[in-house]
Amino acid sequence: MAREKFQTLTEQMFYILLCLRQELCGADIAAQVAALTGGRVAVGPGTLYNLLDSFLQAGMIRETKVEGRKRSYLITNAGQKALEEEYRRLLTLAADYRTCTGEEKTP
Repeated sequence: MAREKFQTLTEQMFYILLCLRQELCGADIAAQVAALTGGRVAVGPGTLYNLLDSFLQAGMIRETKVEGRKRSYLITNAGQKALEEEYRRLLTLAADYRTCTGEEKTP
């Protein structure tokens, strides 16, 4: 069975959507992801613009302005929902880890 697109998000997808809770252009998104993760997650231009195009087609982000070649984006309700679902999925994974390793649950 094929996995539904965006059923789970990669780290790059997660951080791009997280950053787009504020209006940003592509270069600013890449810089924000690097800053937010202390350089742990990098998003190259090819990956970034392919993901932005996929997010646009899926209705998860919208283009807010175009100034020459510079385009800015903002997350939509659908994108926010996907981001929140991924966050909850990650919390569930962490809780399962704590259960299996005998660590106490954090409130």
